[in-house]
Amino acid sequence: MTDGRNGARSDSVNLEFRNATFSYESIDVVKDVSFKVEQGDFIALLGPNGSGKTTLVRLALGLVHPSEGETLLFGTPAHRFRDWRQVGYVPQTVEGIHTQFPATVEEIVSHGLYKGFDPTRFWKRGAPESVKTSMEAVGVADLSGRRISALSTGQQQRVLIARSLVRNPKILMLDEPEAGVDAAGQEQLYSILRRLNTEQGITILMVSHDIGAVMREAKTVACINRTLVFHGPPHRITQRELSDLYGLPMDVLVHDLMHEHR
Repeated sequence: MTDGRNGARSDSVNLEFRNATFSYESIDVVKDVSFKVEQGDFIALLGPNGSGKTTLVRLALGLVHPSEGETLLFGTPAHRFRDWRQVGYVPQTVEGIHTQFPATVEEIVSHGLYKGFDPTRFWKRGAPESVKTSMEAVGVADLSGRRISALSTGQQQRVLIARSLVRNPKILMLDEPEAGVDAAGQEQLYSILRRLNTEQGITILMVSHDIGAVMREAKTVACINRTLVFHGPPHRITQRELSDLYGLPMDVLVHDLMHEHR
């Protein structure tokens, strides 16, 4: 893969925003945002409600097109990208998945492999190996036969992560995965993401409101309030910058300082 501007190799860049602007009804939701997400990074998007974080994820997934500038996914404009095996996506909730049909954990995770109707599926026994491996990776293999509606919010989020892993993606995008998850479930979630990032080299891009956890877990932070306010290592963010970002005094509390992985 090459960078079209100068022919330089750009294999290490999974995602890039180049002066990306997205407007809705003449109002700029995000404006002139530029930063890169390198292979193996763990980047968190921080910002107040309505700051454009989810819009950036939608731009990255090619669900909406920039009004100006561009969003590149593995060097290709995101809305033209086709090799979705390289990309995993975890939405904020499982709402709508388990309310429409009584799916089991294994069925939900297997859906990550869906490519259309496969008539030979009727003669195949058991789940594909990648489904079993993905469930084991996030600790839900023992729940494979359970209805997803019977699980806790934290367990449901782990199922969605497993679903996103079945095609061995290079980058995993998550939209506030810790929302509605209790403290124990959040620790399990971050432990899984940490392992996927450090041991498997999967790039993590995560929208989050948990400043303390981000300070502890992320390698890079992008602070968004329509424009890019800060981009860099989390330890370089000052309380003043956070206060300016959120519009009120902020104190950073890093959860569980006894962790030795940072």
